[in-house]
Formats: sequence, structure tokens, C-alpha cells
Amino acid sequence: MKLAIEVVSTNWQDDYLMKVGEYELMGIPEYWIVDYLGLGGRRLIGNPKQPTLSVYQLVDGEYQVTLLTGNERIESSAFPELQLSAAEIFAAKTI
Repeated sequence: MKLAIEVVSTNWQDDYLMKVGEYELMGIPEYWIVDYLGLGGRRLIGNPKQPTLSVYQLVDGEYQVTLLTGNERIESSAFPELQLSAAEIFAAKTI
């Protein structure tokens, strides 16, 4: 598996705290957390809380995270040709 994606719900702690560690141990190269409601803790998504796409990429066996909001473009090693912003991902929830 090259990529795992989780959409945050009210049990956001599972996605940010438990699954990050599990996927890192399994060696999943990339993990996205789509938090379109901004439910995650402030230390995880920033302050003020807002819709955030967290892109975790495995570097030397450990995840490095990039937080994306608004029109910031996603840089994905799993899909290098991807041309989407965080806002476009969040907008897809209404489709």
C-alpha cells in the first residue's frame, strides 16, 4: 500500500494519535488525514482550528508532517502529478 487516507470524525484522536503510529510501523509511505471540520487538537492542526489536510510522509522510518489549509497545493509522493489544493479536497465532501 502506497497511501492511506482517513477522514476525521468525532473520534479524531484515533486518526491523529493511534493510526499515525500504526501506519508508520507498517511502513506506509504516505498517510493523509482529511480534517474538513477542523476537529483535531490545536497542537495537531494549529490555532485557530480550521479545516486542515495533514500529509504524513515516511522519511528514514519516521513520519514528517505537512499541514495544508485553503489553497495550498498537495505534494504527494504517491501521486506526483496530483494538482489539487486542500480546499478542493474539503469541497469534495459535498458531492
